[in-house]
Amino acid sequence: MDQAGIIRDLLSWLESHLDQPLSLDNVAAKAGYSKWHLQRMFKDVTGNAIGAYIRARRLSKAAVALRLTSRPILDIALQYRFDSQQTFTRAFKKQFSQTPAFYRRAEDWHSFGICPPIRLGAFHLPQPEFISLPEQNLVGMTQSYTCTLEQISNFRTELRTHFWRQYLGEAKSIPPVLYGLHHSRPSQEKDDEQEVFYTTAIEPQHVPANVPEGQPIILQGGEYALFTYQGPADGLQDFILTLYGTCLPSMKLTRRRGHDIERFFPKGGPNEQPPEEFECEYLIPIRR
Repeated sequence: MDQAGIIRDLLSWLESHLDQPLSLDNVAAKAGYSKWHLQRMFKDVTGNAIGAYIRARRLSKAAVALRLTSRPILDIALQYRFDSQQTFTRAFKKQFSQTPAFYRRAEDWHSFGICPPIRLGAFHLPQPEFISLPEQNLVGMTQSYTCTLEQISNFRTELRTHFWRQYLGEAKSIPPVLYGLHHSRPSQEKDDEQEVFYTTAIEPQHVPANVPEGQPIILQGGEYALFTYQGPADGLQDFILTLYGTCLPSMKLTRRRGHDIERFFPKGGPNEQPPEEFECEYLIPIRR
C-alpha cells in the first residue's frame, strides 16, 4: 500500500478513537511504523503534524459537545484526554479564541476554530447557494426524541421515515413539496444527551384529504445556505454531518438561530415504497 493509502486508513482509525489514548507510541504501533517514520509520512501526505492534528480534532469534537449537550466542561475535557479543565480551557481558547463557557453560551454558532477531518482521495465539497427566504406559513406536526451525539445519525435516519409515515400515512396523494424542520437543544434530563425536535410540514394549500389538520408552523425568514443532496436515503445524515463538520468551517460560516430545513420533492404515490435514491434541498440558517 502506498503512503497515501496508509495515512488514509490511519485517519479513519484516528477519527473513531479520539476519546482514547493516542500517544505517538500507540498510534505508531497501530500503523506498524516507528513514530519518527510515521510523523514524517503523516506530514508529507497531509501537511500537518500528527500530534497537532489529533489535538485540533479532539477540540473540535469537544466544541460540538459543548453546543449540543449540557455535560459539565470537566467531563468533556476528560473525555477528550485533557488532564484538567484548566489545560482544556487554555487549549480551547487558543484554537477558538474564546473560553469553553463563552462558546457554549453564544447565541450564534460560529464555525471558526473547527478543524475539519482530513479527507484524502476523491472528495467533492458540497457548494451552497445563498438565498433569502421570506417568512412562510406551513402546517405540520412536531415530535421530539432524545439521543446521545453518537446515536444521532442512526436515530435521525430511522425516525425521519417513521415521522413521515405517521403524518401522511392516510393520505390519498402526496404534496409536491415536503418540509422537514429540525433543531435541537441539550436534554433537560440527561446532561450527555440532546433533545431533537423534528417537524413534518407541508404548505396549507397542499394538505391532502384524510390527513389531520396539523398545527400552524411559521417558517422563519432570513438568509440560508442551500445544499442539494442526491443519493440513497441512508446517506442523507452523513451528508448533513459533512455540511457541519467540513463545509461550514471551510467557508467560515456562522449558523444563526432557527430551524434547519429539509425540502423533499416526492415523485411517487402514497403507497409506493420509498425510492432507493431521492433529492433533498438542505437549508441551514446562516449569518455571513
